[in-house]
Amino acid sequence: MVVVGAGIAGLAAAAGLSERGVAVDVVEANDYVGGRVGGWPDTLADGSAVAMNRGFHAFFRQYYNLRSLLRRSDPHLSALTPVEDYPLVDEHGRRDTFRGLPRTPPFNALTFALRSPTFRLRDLVRIDGMAAAPLATASVPQTYYDLDDRDAAQFLTDINFPDAARHLAFEVFARSFFVKPEKLSAAELVTMFHIYFLGSDEGLVFDVANANFDDALWNPLRKYLEGNGVRFHTGTSVRSVELGEGVRVGCGGDDDLVADAVVLATDVAGLRRIVAASPTLGDDDWRARVAGVGNAPPFVVLRLWLDRPVRPDRAAFLGTGGRPPLDNVSVLERYEREAAQWASRTGGSVVELHGYSVTADDAEVRDGLLARMHDLYPETAAATIVDERLLRREDCPTFGPGDFERRPTVRTPDPRVMLAGDCIRIDLPVALMERAATTGWTAANELLETFGLAGHTLHTVPNRGRSARLGRLIARAEGRRT
Repeated sequence: MVVVGAGIAGLAAAAGLSERGVAVDVVEANDYVGGRVGGWPDTLADGSAVAMNRGFHAFFRQYYNLRSLLRRSDPHLSALTPVEDYPLVDEHGRRDTFRGLPRTPPFNALTFALRSPTFRLRDLVRIDGMAAAPLATASVPQTYYDLDDRDAAQFLTDINFPDAARHLAFEVFARSFFVKPEKLSAAELVTMFHIYFLGSDEGLVFDVANANFDDALWNPLRKYLEGNGVRFHTGTSVRSVELGEGVRVGCGGDDDLVADAVVLATDVAGLRRIVAASPTLGDDDWRARVAGVGNAPPFVVLRLWLDRPVRPDRAAFLGTGGRPPLDNVSVLERYEREAAQWASRTGGSVVELHGYSVTADDAEVRDGLLARMHDLYPETAAATIVDERLLRREDCPTFGPGDFERRPTVRTPDPRVMLAGDCIRIDLPVALMERAATTGWTAANELLETFGLAGHTLHTVPNRGRSARLGRLIARAEGRRT
């Protein structure tokens, strides 16, 4: 077996196959594993050894299949540290918090809304009950059939969701997909609301890696997989896949691999490129589906090493609304070992600024991010930037209106070829990193079935909305309006 890509999806597929005795080769273009959640060492201008990655990632408690993967090498998930709050602040300084919410749906969502400074009881009464019903009755994939042709912003308008609350209550979901609500499918918004509020008890409280991703997560998992016989080929790009009596994975020259089957677990651009260069893969419709998978707009991560600390009461992670180009701020020494060591040694801070759906050039975005940081955290205005790294990437999938029906699935026209990744359709209530893990496990299960081997059990939040109380409340509100 060959797995192309050593991100979350590829690592899950490799685990699923190797644990059933299947020989696996993993081919990865980067010289590290973890994909878009990978990490690597770096050196500052002053010679300091530091850690670097593509930015903050939240490991939500509902990521059951991802957590199952991580437990292979870390049974107690000791590499993850809880972040007990996730404050959000808008352009007027109004704050929301997820601290202290009830765990039981729908009281978690109602409490969050009613204690928000931008959402009042009168706003709940004005909600259009019929239009808002999908929030309480989400069902995958039916929600996509019902709502995928609409964008998230229009859905919020249709249900009379208060404008002031959008930045804090719902744009957090759109930012998770690196897009603005106008570019996000309403079905994705509703599904996310179901996953994090009405379909589970875990809410929006999450964990973070307590060291750089390579040391905390992926190097231990790689060692575990190698113990199962998995062979890693890092720094190797796959050019094409040729189907014949076997499956030939073309890496160039003597590096080609021949196998019984292949899992393509690459990013969007990699998948499109490999399929375009592989004329024996799939039929015309399937190839068009792959070619049609798009990328979200660019995002920028600006990491700063400052010569003085931020205030001790600053949150580890702060989401922002209405403060472009800034979408969130992380203070890394609050949770990441390498940043904490640097801050302790120098007396400074390591701060990370994110901007999503950026259109300006790097210099303009950098200036805008710094200005917003100085507004929010005035103590940083006098700080000297010891060093910095600015990353611009455009390799996350888009989940725009109308994308769902044409999105490729784990299965392909040839049973020897499977797809996995967060851009791949799977009719379960999962998203983001959990979608990547779930499709990876599923790709392995599909192939194991063809080999006559047992698959692996997957877990998700309930596939339907559990909140009869909220449904009745919405209906009652609608009755008062009429």
